[in-house]
Amino acid sequence: MNKTKHVSETPATQVLRRHGIRFGEHPYDYIEHGGTAESARQLGIDEHHVVKTLVMEDEHAKPLIVLMHGDRTVSTKNLARQIGAKRVEPCKPEVASRHSGYLVGGTSPFGTKKSMPVYVEASILELASIYLNGGRRGYLVSLEPRVLSALLDAKPVHCASVD
Repeated sequence: MNKTKHVSETPATQVLRRHGIRFGEHPYDYIEHGGTAESARQLGIDEHHVVKTLVMEDEHAKPLIVLMHGDRTVSTKNLARQIGAKRVEPCKPEVASRHSGYLVGGTSPFGTKKSMPVYVEASILELASIYLNGGRRGYLVSLEPRVLSALLDAKPVHCASVD
């Protein structure tokens, strides 16, 4: 599906190419509020392997990125405890866009405008491959999860809860 559709470079794909990271490109038809369930359905993949890039902030309004399975939510209490924060909460969409440089729904952890600490749900690192946003709505890239640690210095955390 959508195999012939060419996707132009994004800041995320530029970072991946610059570091010699092999990745697959997976365009799909973006649907407002469709989330990871919609992209997984269109691409015929397990939603658990689709990774959301969430821009959050601590009690000092310092931004951070959390990478979470598409079929799970973040327990902000567990996350805050593990990273030594009093509180963690999602940023408002316009604030998230200002920090990342991406539109919400198209946020990639690679090539963000602002450098932010990255935390990854530990079980994501156990998967053979993952799909995450390539820096544009309707565009996922597939790659090995070890890239998250290698390029982003992503710190493993245990903060998943079932939707």
